[in-house]
Amino acid sequence: MPISDYDPACLPDLLPLYYRKLFPFPQYYRWLSYGGVSKNYFQNREFSFTLKDDIYVRYQSFSTQNELEKEMQKTVPYKIDIGAVYSHRPSQHNTVKSGTFQALEKELVFDIDMTDYDDVRRCCSAADICSKCWTLMTIAIRILDRALREDFGFQHLLWVYSGRRGVHCWVCDDAARKLSVAARSAVAEYLSLVKGGEETVRKVVLSDPIHPFISHSLTVMERYFPQYAIVGQDILGSTESVDKVLSLLPEDIRKELTSFNQNEKNPIKRWERICALVDRKKSSSKKGGQYFDKEIMLQYCYPRLDVNVSKGVNHLLKSPFSVHPKTGRISVPIDLKELDTFDPFEVPTISLICEELEKPRADEGEEDEMKKENEQDAGERRRIRDYKRTSLAKYVKVLDRFLEAMARSRKGEMLRKSDHQKEF
Repeated sequence: MPISDYDPACLPDLLPLYYRKLFPFPQYYRWLSYGGVSKNYFQNREFSFTLKDDIYVRYQSFSTQNELEKEMQKTVPYKIDIGAVYSHRPSQHNTVKSGTFQALEKELVFDIDMTDYDDVRRCCSAADICSKCWTLMTIAIRILDRALREDFGFQHLLWVYSGRRGVHCWVCDDAARKLSVAARSAVAEYLSLVKGGEETVRKVVLSDPIHPFISHSLTVMERYFPQYAIVGQDILGSTESVDKVLSLLPEDIRKELTSFNQNEKNPIKRWERICALVDRKKSSSKKGGQYFDKEIMLQYCYPRLDVNVSKGVNHLLKSPFSVHPKTGRISVPIDLKELDTFDPFEVPTISLICEELEKPRADEGEEDEMKKENEQDAGERRRIRDYKRTSLAKYVKVLDRFLEAMARSRKGEMLRKSDHQKEF
């Protein structure tokens, strides 16, 4: 059996080892504590665990990293979800006065799932993905990351592969975590362009002039669209897919294209003809607007958000470093510097990293020296060394860099506040 093969039946045997030796608890705790931003911040955070046989346990909370570790090693969750920071400890939510248990803060989160693109991808459907359609996730990250940073001023965005068919974004800035439901809804609506269900043919309708945010998004899309949609998905290849594109165009352009396509079989030339006809119509129209070619690009490639995930403060989202039970892949942070080469099929499975861990290591001789250290430090060092010996190491490093950037930002903010107070 190849080293990376994953058998879901082995998960009960692999998870205890993963939580005991490989899960990056120190970084995880450091992330969700935010530098001890307030006294009860971590202990008022909700975790939910999905245990074996789909047993779902909500309102878990922990005082310390050690307490969280022990519980996860004891219960061995198949899936971990992270919720809000509440007014009281979630584990005691039944004991507090009715109405006083409130979700106060949570990261602004985004969930992009490949199944939401099923009407516009031809290579796969449902839970399946391939290297062709994964480009949609790359486009989504490029567009949303730019908008969240430049249009909203957020700095600390953690992008995470879900482990199967999508990506999540955790916006961790202090201002983002404090946003109200109304503000979260406004951000989500601002970023949403593709509207309407199955019965809606044109899901993107642009007005004149095009909003700067849409112009920026189109700049990203133009970089990927020809290779992804025209070549990879071949949206102007078969009669059925051509008809789908033609349905998004006005009747006069449709007629002209139908006769043009009878003689021209090259999909790139067919797309160039669409763009030329739209430009001609635009320049001859007194109405202005008429961005049909751009609407097609947006309908086929623009990020499709599950806005309900973003709007609610008390909505739960799958945790980074959770294991996907069906694929066995770890939900890992994505390094945006290597976004175009990120391959979901290269993300390590739990079976792979557990096998890597079992290989003999070159540093066995250090064990005697480690025994001289106190037990906690030794355990901490051993775990750090354990994950570094596996394919998980580079993804933990991405989280390390993210945490360092947040720590620098916090330090800078504290210095600014200190200088400001001195002035008065």
